[in-house]
Amino acid sequence: MNGLFVQVETQLSEFGLRPLSIAHQLGLDTVFLTNSAERYAGLAGYEPILRGPGNRLIEADTNSVAGVRDALASLGPATVSGLFTICDYNLPIVATVCDQLGLPGVAPQAATLARNKHQCRRACARAGVRVPRFVHVTEPASLAAAIDYVGLPCIVKPMTESASVDVRLCGTWAQAQAHFSYIAGNRFDSRGQDRPLGALVEEYALGYEVSVESVTVDGVVHIIGVTDKALAGFPYFVETGDTFPSLLPESVVAACGAAAEQALTAIGHDFGSAHTELRVTSDGPVLIEINSRVGGDEITDLVRHATGVDLLVQAVSAAQGGKPDYTMTKELAGAASRYLVSQAAGTVRAVNGTDLAARLPGVTEVDIKVHPGDPVAPPRSNHQILGHVVATGQTAAEAARRADTALAHIWLDVELEGQPASSPAASDA
Repeated sequence: MNGLFVQVETQLSEFGLRPLSIAHQLGLDTVFLTNSAERYAGLAGYEPILRGPGNRLIEADTNSVAGVRDALASLGPATVSGLFTICDYNLPIVATVCDQLGLPGVAPQAATLARNKHQCRRACARAGVRVPRFVHVTEPASLAAAIDYVGLPCIVKPMTESASVDVRLCGTWAQAQAHFSYIAGNRFDSRGQDRPLGALVEEYALGYEVSVESVTVDGVVHIIGVTDKALAGFPYFVETGDTFPSLLPESVVAACGAAAEQALTAIGHDFGSAHTELRVTSDGPVLIEINSRVGGDEITDLVRHATGVDLLVQAVSAAQGGKPDYTMTKELAGAASRYLVSQAAGTVRAVNGTDLAARLPGVTEVDIKVHPGDPVAPPRSNHQILGHVVATGQTAAEAARRADTALAHIWLDVELEGQPASSPAASDA
């Protein structure tokens, strides 16, 4: 491989910096485009990766196609061989620029449909994919009819956020009205882009959640596996754990894979990784959302532990025009992650038990991001996850038990309104 690997923005995690490290390992010089270098300053590895040798950090307007094109033009005669992002907010922009420059990438229309949950619902419903009943509500006067159609409880959410930002289960008309007003009153999303007008009001799909990890090569969808997902308590949808491969019956796993493939075909996803989230209801899988990228949090790491396939390495290779290799190099074992959240609002006095968690058999990683003196609160989005543990096992069930046990050993001592309160890290789910 030769040429420059250019990454446009990323997720706010160490995982988000990995594509640049992978590109360096492949012998490539890299460029990181961002509209705010300060956004990433607190990430571990920021200085050696973003400010280190072999990488150029360029501040540019990454919220527009023109801004990214101008930034690439500023590189002079250097050849850009790959343009890449795993940041949801920039996926359609990067897909469009790749298409314009003849670089490898997913079809712009597919990235745009995946990005906008309302447009994705419409495209998938037309193709016969099972989706929740939904209404795009643009004004308060239309909210009552929408709720009558989808029923209570219902989900009210923005259409172009990620990490479950501002997604809420509303059990009453008053809750739905208040949350709709809150969403409609926020013009910009978490990365400063215009939010579509109004909010999406949809039926609550009663069931458990999974994600389907897949790759599309030469237009053919290949299912890597299904991930079991655990969530924190309602009314929000914060992830508290992932287990790969799924512990569900083979028939359910197959149905989830088929539903994801049908959804990806419906939006025209023709290249690279996808992370498709489903709810398994009494009537079968129902589409929640499609992400035209590898799975976030620790999912890519779980897949690597369980199969030997590093989806992020292969995604970087594919973006450079390489031939990705998804051959499983080990017998299907299991891996699981569990995420640390706070059950109380206050100030952390101590984080206990991390040494015990790390000593447990099969635990490969204990990464805690909260420290004494930090403010914490019960989470409303995945951005408020405070750390994670990862464990492996001879089976996914063993990995899950090990990860549960590791997290159970970690607890936060939180001072609330001047009174100390010990808060368990999370339920043993």
